[in-house]
Amino acid sequence: MNRFVSNFTNKLDSKGRVSIPASFRAVLARDGFEGLYVHPALDASALDAGGNVLLNEIDAFLSTLSPYSDERDQLSTALFGTSEILKVDPEGRVILTDTVKVHAGIGDTVTFVGLGHKFRIWEPERFRAHLEEARTKVRDLKKALGHRGLEPMQNTSPGVRER
Repeated sequence: MNRFVSNFTNKLDSKGRVSIPASFRAVLARDGFEGLYVHPALDASALDAGGNVLLNEIDAFLSTLSPYSDERDQLSTALFGTSEILKVDPEGRVILTDTVKVHAGIGDTVTFVGLGHKFRIWEPERFRAHLEEARTKVRDLKKALGHRGLEPMQNTSPGVRER
């Protein structure tokens, strides 16, 4: 699988290193990115992380904006100007810098959360609160979609075809 899925909580060791989950390391290895690209999430007190797929997505998005626009400059600053490329040691560990730890409120434990093309690194309690909020929104969305119903269809009997 070439997607980051599931979530894992790991402790930082006495040297400040944390192990990237093995399944996430496997996705990064297939992606061919040397290290781990990390930037503060734009919409959460968490970190977005990934490899070439994430960087390509950012590049593709930025290319839709005028090269000299304020929007492109602001997004480039937020996505590249505050990012870091962390070295992954042979055991699959990285050292999170103080800058990124402060943004995410990380202490001695982190939760890695797969988001498909990228993953997020959260302080565990913040992730639990975010997950509960997400579940509430999904339940509300499901209810709203369920109340819509389908438009009445003509000849809806099984086996009846339109001519």
